[in-house]
Amino acid sequence: MLSRIEISKENLLHNFELIRGYIHPEAKIICVIKANAYGHGQNEVAQVLENYADYFQVDDARELKWLREVSQKPILVLGYVAKNEIEDALKLDGILAVYDLQQVREISKVAKILNKTAVVHVKIDACLGRQGVLVSEAQNFAEELKKFGNIEVNGIYSHFANIEDTSDFSHAQKQIDAYREALVIFSEAGFENVKSHISSTAGTLVYEKNELQSSLVRLGIGLYGLWPSVELKNKFEKNDFKLKPALRWVTHIAQVKTLPENYSIGYGLTYVTSKEMKVAVIPQGYSDGYDRGLSNVGEVLIKGTRCKILGRVAMNIFVADVSHLESVAIEDEVVLLGKQGENEITAEEIAEKIGTINYEIVARISALLPRIVL
Repeated sequence: MLSRIEISKENLLHNFELIRGYIHPEAKIICVIKANAYGHGQNEVAQVLENYADYFQVDDARELKWLREVSQKPILVLGYVAKNEIEDALKLDGILAVYDLQQVREISKVAKILNKTAVVHVKIDACLGRQGVLVSEAQNFAEELKKFGNIEVNGIYSHFANIEDTSDFSHAQKQIDAYREALVIFSEAGFENVKSHISSTAGTLVYEKNELQSSLVRLGIGLYGLWPSVELKNKFEKNDFKLKPALRWVTHIAQVKTLPENYSIGYGLTYVTSKEMKVAVIPQGYSDGYDRGLSNVGEVLIKGTRCKILGRVAMNIFVADVSHLESVAIEDEVVLLGKQGENEITAEEIAEKIGTINYEIVARISALLPRIVL
């Protein structure tokens, strides 16, 4: 197998248990495995966590259908479910997000045909400005929801905008206040004893702590050993609270060759050798999720040593400088992301080089690459 994504079962479970031990013992954990488990492999990750997670969370009906092949856990579907997918989602016992009365009517109509009660979580837009019911509209929404006898409101939730910003908690507090106001509105309307959740990994670390602020927390980026922000990483690692990256992106050298001086490499002639150079041809590219922005600036690990990318990253291929390596051969291991020996290339490092965040680096890894749980 020339190229693959390796997932560490040990590190996944380490991260889960680390955060499990940090929050209140009565709080339940939703393991967020949307977007192919942030690029790690949805069903591979789900099978590791099946006996640990209280819930899984996906984005859409397609991910729900795929997940049901390996899991019997309660599954939250918090993205948009199209009208023609509601039937399949309810048949698969998906817990759907609701935030629009027209959407509720469609769900109720399908549930009636199936002779089922649709279980839903209401999304509150508490100063985030995306999906959700505005707090000013919560009273009317709650009153209308009561009219649907086959809709069971199992939870009410929201989402933080920038709680990972440890220097200014003001907007986070504004969101907490708005969300709590919505919870009171729904409680007074008769929706009592429903589950609540507002925190992803960042909110869990900053807001939930060891207090029972919410009945559920949504564990996403931290589950995979990545930090929501540098500030949180620096703050928590001081106290020996260490997440462990769960992903290693591996390929193998396709060719080793020596190029003469003044020889161009790759599309656009963006790199020309200044001397004779030994190079390795690497069979990965932007179609695999390895960003073109890493052209001439990215590095890979070969023989535990950093090797610079020369020229443009193409669709399926790029070239790395191995002039400094004494012994290198076809099919030697290349690590694009993760550890090799004592050296490591992190998602944060790659993100900084191309001006994005660690979430995007892993989430964009092609789903066509095989995921192997080790």
